[in-house]
Amino acid sequence: MTEIYPIGGGKGGVGKSFIAAGLGASIAQRGHNVVVIDLDLGASNLHTLLGMKSPKSDLNRFLDKTVNDLESVAVPTLIPNLFFISSLNCSMEIANLLHAHKLKIISAIQKLPFEYILLDPGTGTHFNTLDFFLTSKAGILVGTPEPTSIENFFRFINAVYFRILKQTLKRSEFHSAVKDAVTGMSGATAGTHDILKIVSKYHPDKVTYLKNKLSEFKFKLILNQFRKNMDSTLGNKIETVCNRHFHSNFQFVGTIRYDGQIHDAVYSKTLYVHKYPHTQSSNDLKKIAEKITGNQRPASLPKEMS
Repeated sequence: MTEIYPIGGGKGGVGKSFIAAGLGASIAQRGHNVVVIDLDLGASNLHTLLGMKSPKSDLNRFLDKTVNDLESVAVPTLIPNLFFISSLNCSMEIANLLHAHKLKIISAIQKLPFEYILLDPGTGTHFNTLDFFLTSKAGILVGTPEPTSIENFFRFINAVYFRILKQTLKRSEFHSAVKDAVTGMSGATAGTHDILKIVSKYHPDKVTYLKNKLSEFKFKLILNQFRKNMDSTLGNKIETVCNRHFHSNFQFVGTIRYDGQIHDAVYSKTLYVHKYPHTQSSNDLKKIAEKITGNQRPASLPKEMS
């Protein structure tokens, strides 16, 4: 069974791409076949964190129909079982992705024959970023322990919820006054409570339906760049707050300790967990990979990837 984990967290600088690369490698080292996909369209750099030069094949070949399936553009990395799909060679205009192309990419991702698929969307709360994050009903949320990052962390969750509810209202039978009111809202300021309050005015019987839609999603939480003097229980506290005030299931899966050698790996264009496999941060990634995979036994590689 395929597990798809988009990685999000609001603004840049929290280490989403670093975690996508390191976590993908750590899961692959446990014997699972994994693909990491760079969906930071127009600003791709995940190949650098994977220690790769410009891949010969990438997402552009799928979008321009040079190949018929997304699996064909997955290239091997220096880690056995770990594959990569780049968007580096796509036109800069891809940042303004056509809706049809976005749906094509999402559909193709959901059909990939890998055990684990990690997605690295862009930063912020642009519709494309949110829609890629909602490719599956599971996701990984990344933040750092600083108050501003935690604030952005909650804003990102709120934006994800706003997108889920807005799409649900669009596809379902609701009073036009409800749809008009929500259409006029901004995801940056409107909260779940605001939307549910409007729905309860016209459709009190459908509030539970919307809450159940939100409860279908499960998110894992990671705190990156964690230093020794920080509150070791912070991750658990954030998990508690999320489960108390949001409707989905949130699970804190670990911290990744700060290590100056991470910057060394980035500057030297090498994969951190490969260059520094025995550091505390690499061990943190291995523990998170263990929690995510649990007791699942590795499957054999797809024939064409063997």
